Amino acid sequence: MTIPSKREQTHQRILDVAARALRRSGFAGVGVADVMKGAGLTHGGFYAHFDSREALLVEALEHGDAASTANLERRAAALREDGASPLAALITAYLSEEHLTAHESGLGCVVGALGSEMARQEAPLRAVARSRIERLVGQVQAALEQEGRSDTAGQALALAGAMVGALQIARTFGPDPQGSAMLAASRQALLTQYACQPA
Repeated sequence: MTIPSKREQTHQRILDVAARALRRSGFAGVGVADVMKGAGLTHGGFYAHFDSREALLVEALEHGDAASTANLERRAAALREDGASPLAALITAYLSEEHLTAHESGLGCVVGALGSEMARQEAPLRAVARSRIERLVGQVQAALEQEGRSDTAGQALALAGAMVGALQIARTFGPDPQGSAMLAASRQALLTQYACQPA
């Protein structure tokens, strides 16, 4: 195993801070000075790592997606171990109480946190955002295929959209009873619609 250089470690620290800021505050809420300060660095060191703020946003979006994808897969795997079907585990993990508030700490799905903003970004950032959405759709399609379902491409698009939309609307109400109830109702409706075996 190769040990990252000091520069690589610093670069990763900047991306950690930026990815959290991105999910917590949106694209407009990521300021270079604040990110560098959060990483324990001076503003002047920014250009040793990135050519522009947009380059930082592109890498931060990719970095945040990799972390949230791995976390979602871990939570879904734990639910499968408890007896949930692959699709039920994915729906339950995504539409969980934990995920409802994850963005407040700068965690969770970048699509759920930034979906409504993605279409308004410049082309390079929009291209990365599109690949993040495609990755989520791919996770849903893989779960559908594991259950032996046919016509999974169309179902995956519809289900991923429903999951993201449900999470975003529930987050509007926050972790109060109404937000939690909306999330639970959406989760149960999708489990019923897709005849999943819950945990």
